[in-house]
Amino acid sequence: MANPVPNPAECGIQVFCRVRPLNSMEEKGESKFVPKFPSDSQEAISVAGKVYVFDKVFKPTSKQEEVYMGAAYHIVQDVLSGYNGTVFAYGQTSSGKTHTMEGVFGDSEKQGIIPRIVQDIFNHIYNMDVDLEFHIKVSYFEIYNEKIRDLLDVTKMNLAIHEDKNRVPYVKGATERFVSSPEEVMACIDEGKSNRHVAVTNMNEHSSRSHSVFLIQVKQENTATQKKLTGKLYLVDLAGSEKVSKTGAEGTVLEEAKNINKSLSALGNVIAALAEGTKAHVPYRDSKLTRILQESLGGNSRTTIVICCSPASVNEAETKSTLMFGQRAKTIKNVVVVNEELTAEEWKRRYEREKEKVARLKQQLMAAEAELSRWRKGEKVPEAEWVNLLEGAAVNLQLPSGAESLSPSVSDSVLGSLDRSISVAPVPLLTSAIGAITDADRKKYEEERLNIDFESSRIPCFLNCTFFKFIQNMWDISALYIFYLQLDEKDDEITLHSQLAERLKQQMNEQEELIRQIKLDYENAQAEVSRIQSENEASKEESKEVLTALEELAMNYDIKTQEAEQKTRENEQLSDELSKKNVKVLELTTELETLRESCATQKKRITDAMQSMLRDLSEVGSNYANAAKFNAENGIDKPYDEELFAHARIYLLYALFQKMSSLESGSGDVTHRLETTEKELADCRLLLQQNEAKNKSLQETIAVQEKMKRQLEEQVNSLISSKNFVFTEISEILLILFICGEFIFV
Repeated sequence: MANPVPNPAECGIQVFCRVRPLNSMEEKGESKFVPKFPSDSQEAISVAGKVYVFDKVFKPTSKQEEVYMGAAYHIVQDVLSGYNGTVFAYGQTSSGKTHTMEGVFGDSEKQGIIPRIVQDIFNHIYNMDVDLEFHIKVSYFEIYNEKIRDLLDVTKMNLAIHEDKNRVPYVKGATERFVSSPEEVMACIDEGKSNRHVAVTNMNEHSSRSHSVFLIQVKQENTATQKKLTGKLYLVDLAGSEKVSKTGAEGTVLEEAKNINKSLSALGNVIAALAEGTKAHVPYRDSKLTRILQESLGGNSRTTIVICCSPASVNEAETKSTLMFGQRAKTIKNVVVVNEELTAEEWKRRYEREKEKVARLKQQLMAAEAELSRWRKGEKVPEAEWVNLLEGAAVNLQLPSGAESLSPSVSDSVLGSLDRSISVAPVPLLTSAIGAITDADRKKYEEERLNIDFESSRIPCFLNCTFFKFIQNMWDISALYIFYLQLDEKDDEITLHSQLAERLKQQMNEQEELIRQIKLDYENAQAEVSRIQSENEASKEESKEVLTALEELAMNYDIKTQEAEQKTRENEQLSDELSKKNVKVLELTTELETLRESCATQKKRITDAMQSMLRDLSEVGSNYANAAKFNAENGIDKPYDEELFAHARIYLLYALFQKMSSLESGSGDVTHRLETTEKELADCRLLLQQNEAKNKSLQETIAVQEKMKRQLEEQVNSLISSKNFVFTEISEILLILFICGEFIFV
């Protein structure tokens, strides 16, 4: 580690210029590449014939690593040596500021300054002395619409800026997280980026709508020597200046653009005031951004500014303005000191030194009072006996080696009338318990000033111009400190009031949203009531129709009931008839069986007669051969066809004819018997045919009765189902009427 510098050292702000390539939109618009780079210099850039010189100029072909190594790498060593450091990018919108500061996280080639510087801080720490103990904490916040918003805790809004005991501004209440690795730092950055405000404009799809500040505080302690150093590193990504005519901003984006341009204008005014070096007052308080960057601009910080420029001819005016800003910033000088926490021995040594100085000042004051009393008595004091307060003041106001001093920014604004070459020890700050200056204090202060002016008119001119002027300036400093304390208290009050206003505004928005919701609910309820009323009217009409339909159904039900009763009676009659028919069918069946038995008996008798006749024939003549089917053993159940009967008849007639021929005289009885037999045979045939016809008619009657029975059963089933259906419809209608009645009653 480099040895820390105990005394204040002056160093200039380093300014680097980076020019991005033409983007696709500019190429489509046929914009020309305006900047020119002299071949003999890497520090110069020419636009419209004018040359601008910076610490280094990065061309469009420069890589992210080249930009980091050239512009920000040295800041790491400074911060670890106990100095404060600042790196921020400045330029118009879409000029590449966020790409330069952040780039693409996780990509070794495209990542920007912030991830690279975080990694290098830890790499340096890992390679440093083992006796050094480090504590690193980070904060991340944005300035959005002139309000500071914590990006690590979005509930913290409109944070206030205060000053510590050394009058160094800081954001009060910002979240501070301790980290121990680059991964934890990058996790904090990713979390903050997700909460940052961005928007789409005509010039940039991811335009930053706020200034973001990432603060890394590195505290180190040497366990062997008890030496403690503190370094702060501000990594700032500014929002770009915008022209509404180019970005097409409107609504909320337009309001954001106004606040962005306002804060950047305040930053330009601070740079201009510091660059001129003649103004006693630097307007740091004109913007939250300049208040936070107060130490970075003209204070205790090693500052690097990367100005990002667009090469397109359409942005030539903005590019010139950015280059002029960088040139003015390059002339600013910062006074940097090591942020060292003194040990108890060092504080004791400084106390003894201050005690000796106070004793000398008391002696000089006593000598001056004695000389003043002699002048007041009218004595003339020889010039050789005059007390030389100017020399004493010049000697006593010199700070000892290693002592702290006011930063140039504070000394310029507070002690503008004193010589800038004199370093003044800071007056102890008054606490806020003093409160506001009363009228009595102001009156007493004015009287003392008049007395001092009156008494100073009686002493030599050089006393009036040195000692009393110094006392008057110190009095003014004390009063100014009181005013600053009151201003801080007012800032707290303003912060509280603004937070209260934000909460009230949020509550008002919630109430308005609630009122809108209630109105919407009321309108919906009115519409629902209207709809329900219309539905009620429609329901009434439907109820009337339902009642009418119910009456019709009741009448139809009565009719159907009567029809059902009639059908039931008819069904009973048909059942009785069916029973009677069944009885008759049984009787006919019995009669049919009887006829079948009689037919079988008759058939048997005929068969027996036929067999006996055939036997007789065989006895009559031996030439007739009895057919096999007429044999007795074949059974009597077999039917006899007409052919056999005809054959037998012919043979019988032939035999009888022969027999008659031979027995003509004695055949009278036989002829008579034959005729009788033929008559009986004809009667049997007729009776058989009648029985068969009657049997057939009985079967047809049975079939008709069965069909009528099935039809009657189907009619009974249909009547029962229709009766059930009618009962179901009546139940549903009664239920609908009951529901409609209750709804109408409600």
